[in-house]
Amino acid sequence: MSTPVPILNDEEQEHPVPSVWRSKLRDIAEALKDGNFNLLGLADVDQLDDTTAAGIVQNINDYGCTLTSLPDASWETSVCQWQLEYWEVLVDLFTVEEGCSDLVLHVHVFERVGGFDFKVHFVYVP
Repeated sequence: MSTPVPILNDEEQEHPVPSVWRSKLRDIAEALKDGNFNLLGLADVDQLDDTTAAGIVQNINDYGCTLTSLPDASWETSVCQWQLEYWEVLVDLFTVEEGCSDLVLHVHVFERVGGFDFKVHFVYVP
């Protein structure tokens, strides 16, 4: 069993995505893969408005590949960094055609009493 990746409040550099967030980030990627672009019904995840959801759809369509489930390999390159009020997280997305793609899932993670809230900003090629 691998060593858990801790949550670090380090605004100076990026770190691996903490283990405790990975399941929720996988759920978000899975929802996007399945066409749930508004992220409806995901606990602790802010729903996206129609404009943002449409932008994500457009970016994925423009990219020209089909999203697939996140494998463990995604955590080898995905990163997060503390931003004083939240963590900025960039998750490398995978596609059927390429495996690891240039698309990233950009999320802000906010700490709250008893857990974390996830706010998806966009999916894009940085």
